[in-house]
Amino acid sequence: MNTDDIEVFVGAVSSGSISEAGRRLGLMPMAATRRLSALEATLGVRLLHRTTRSLSLTPEGETFLPFAQAIIENEHQGRAQVRADTLGAAGLLRVSVPIVFGVKIVTPLVPAILAANPELQIALDMNDRLPDLTATGTDLAIRIARLKDSSLIAQKLADNPRTLVASPGYLERRGMPRSIDDLALHDCLPMTGVTHWTFVASGSETHVRIGSRFCSSSIAGCQSACVAGAGITLLSEWAIADDVLEGRLQRVVLDDATPEEIGIWAVYPTTRNVLPKVRVFVSALRLALQAETNAR
Repeated sequence: MNTDDIEVFVGAVSSGSISEAGRRLGLMPMAATRRLSALEATLGVRLLHRTTRSLSLTPEGETFLPFAQAIIENEHQGRAQVRADTLGAAGLLRVSVPIVFGVKIVTPLVPAILAANPELQIALDMNDRLPDLTATGTDLAIRIARLKDSSLIAQKLADNPRTLVASPGYLERRGMPRSIDDLALHDCLPMTGVTHWTFVASGSETHVRIGSRFCSSSIAGCQSACVAGAGITLLSEWAIADDVLEGRLQRVVLDDATPEEIGIWAVYPTTRNVLPKVRVFVSALRLALQAETNAR
């Protein structure tokens, strides 16, 4: 089988159009159609039902599709692995990052990464939930969490210190909490589904139940509500730096406890060799995090 023909098939399924698949591959519509027909002739089956308005997979097409996708992916990986380092990274890099982290840390890195790697494309999914990396075709996810460094598919990039914060107006109204027990007297602003915050007190972890009349599926929502005076929230130091500097937020330091330590992690979908496009991105991000830590 000709991999160029297979690429047209995979592209037609993903885009819903043979002509669109051809356009992405630099082919005229007629040439793309001929390649698809050649693949069907080689296999001896019809892969797609096609009309002037729509495409749909035949049963044989549904069976063949995952194999076709694997063939194309393996070819792309093979090409990437043998590229000379001087050529830089290439291909489409699909990255998932938390929303606030993406806005504040990742997107400022994009121009330099793309300039240094002219054949690289980046598709950034900003989402506070970890997607199914394999099902979504995601090459790399950056997550801020408590993970075990022993995992073969998770690599710690940096520590991620956090602190409690509140707006000056809220603290003026409700007072400054001094202990973890005082948090029960305050409005806390957690992520959706979070009922406890974890602290380290006297060398041991303790889980503190928090009272909340507001929650958000994104940490960006918690931060915005906090700035507006809705309560106390727990945020990363890199996220609050500007708000603290400009007086919109104030750190809340407890006498008897500190927030648990978590890290910034690179999470990979498989244990296979990491592609150059992923290595380039992770390297740039690691350097940026080191610079941010040194500037703190």
